[in-house]
Amino acid sequence: MNKPLDTVVFDLGNVLIDWDPRHLYRKVFDDTDRMEKFLRDVCSMDWIRQSDAGKPLATCIEELSRQHPHEADNIALFETRWHEMMLEGIDGTLQILEKLKAQGMPLYVLSNWSAETWPRALERFDFLDLFDGLVISGIEGVAKPDPEIYRRLERFDVDLKCAAFIDDRPDNIHAANALGMTGFLFTDADTLAAQLLESGLLTQ
Repeated sequence: MNKPLDTVVFDLGNVLIDWDPRHLYRKVFDDTDRMEKFLRDVCSMDWIRQSDAGKPLATCIEELSRQHPHEADNIALFETRWHEMMLEGIDGTLQILEKLKAQGMPLYVLSNWSAETWPRALERFDFLDLFDGLVISGIEGVAKPDPEIYRRLERFDVDLKCAAFIDDRPDNIHAANALGMTGFLFTDADTLAAQLLESGLLTQ
């Protein structure tokens, strides 16, 4: 018999926080196609994941600038203007978070985030204080979807088989499910609320 769910684990970027490199680079590039090519071939998600997994951001930028010297100035913006990639909290999901907190639900964060930029998020978003524990990839030195970072939740006595995990990337959800967690692929707050109600985690 399956254990009942009793814990909720949130990703941050594009679940609780509106984060997208395009928020910055739309200001930098006049041509949308050129911007998309830059984000696909230069500052790609695979490249971003290196700093998420603990590699110093300065090292990542230096190495990538050597590979793409003609884009060095734009690559450097990834650190100097990083805050412009991060807009506000996502209201609908924040309301769900606050309801869960009011119910007394144990709440945790499991997020891919550079150790260097993480303090800026802590300073900016007061809602991070609502969580019982935070697992941040850049600090841990391992990033989703590596199974090891999910297991780091166990330091808070989280039983993965009793935990729901909310993330916007299918590969991260698949990894969570493989460890016995119940993954909810985030698309919008209304859908998430319905899923949490159906699972019994959220009350009306």
